[in-house]
Amino acid sequence: MSHLNYSNFTLGVEEEYMVIDPATRELKSHEQKIVHEGQKVIKDKVKAEMHQAVVEVGTDICNDVEEAHKDVSALRKTISEIAGNLGFWVGASGTHPFSHWERQLITDHVRYSEIVNELQEAARSNLIFGLHVHVGMENRKMAIHIANSARYFLPHVYALSTNSPFWEGRITGYKSFRTKVFDKFPRTGIPDYFESIEAYENYVNLLIKTNCIDNAKKIWWDLRVHPFFNTVEFRICDVPLTVDETIAIAGLFQAICAKLYTLRSTNLNFINYHRALINENKWRAGRYGIDGSLIDFGKEEEVNTRVLIYELLEFVDDVVDHLGCRQAINYVHKMLENGTGADRQLKIYEEKKDFIPVVDYIHDQFLA
Repeated sequence: MSHLNYSNFTLGVEEEYMVIDPATRELKSHEQKIVHEGQKVIKDKVKAEMHQAVVEVGTDICNDVEEAHKDVSALRKTISEIAGNLGFWVGASGTHPFSHWERQLITDHVRYSEIVNELQEAARSNLIFGLHVHVGMENRKMAIHIANSARYFLPHVYALSTNSPFWEGRITGYKSFRTKVFDKFPRTGIPDYFESIEAYENYVNLLIKTNCIDNAKKIWWDLRVHPFFNTVEFRICDVPLTVDETIAIAGLFQAICAKLYTLRSTNLNFINYHRALINENKWRAGRYGIDGSLIDFGKEEEVNTRVLIYELLEFVDDVVDHLGCRQAINYVHKMLENGTGADRQLKIYEEKKDFIPVVDYIHDQFLA
């Protein structure tokens, strides 16, 4: 197995951060000041998002998870310092605990005004913060194969990332309400199975030809073969509170891809399940995080989510050393022990019966 080439599985990590007013703890429009200042230091690694209270960052293409760890840490530190100098806080959580989207300004940019014009309130209310992980592929043919099979594991990793239990000052009852907000967009959720890269490209071209979309970036699935890069992009996760959680998740996605590649190279294929079945698990993961059960479709029974995550760790175990991500993935054990971001946010709210300490916690964890 060691003769296989694992160097293609490069990593790119994108995180979306919230900009917070330290006085009120509300989301705050920073009028792109953080972005403008950030670009002087880290160039195009920091970007504006549709809402002015959001800052998006992206790493370079990283050869391994260690490089990604350094890059994400540096990005968080840089953005935090710049924000601080401008009188803002930043934090990472899938939703803000109590801010209302109606009060938030939309960034003045032609792409965003087009989206708002088309999607209306679904776009204006889309004030959420995600984590996107890109895993490099040798070619697009391999990318679609891996994307097809990796869909099965999306709910498992999503459960670990759940970090949005509150919405507009309410306890939603979900560990991740972020995806419920995002579901209002078209072309979201678990993608279908595509029998080939040509089939996927035909689908995209049909949508472009019929004016459904102007380019493939308006396909907002939980997982996609990237329209322009040779990567599989995992988009299902809430942005985690801490760097360590982000890196554990990135390492896990990388390992899933490498494992599926290994199976493919020995002519073994992972079973592809229907979107409708995977959706049942996604729903459970969003509702209960790691404290519920998911369905094991092989056994056709419910299994404790934590048990399935341990099984996933076992499934990828033979590739993690080749990738150099053992330490990163070992952190998953800590996550199972300490609870997800949502669990920790809820715990603080239950103790204090107040959202302000929850925002303080989100802010404190940002560089933890």
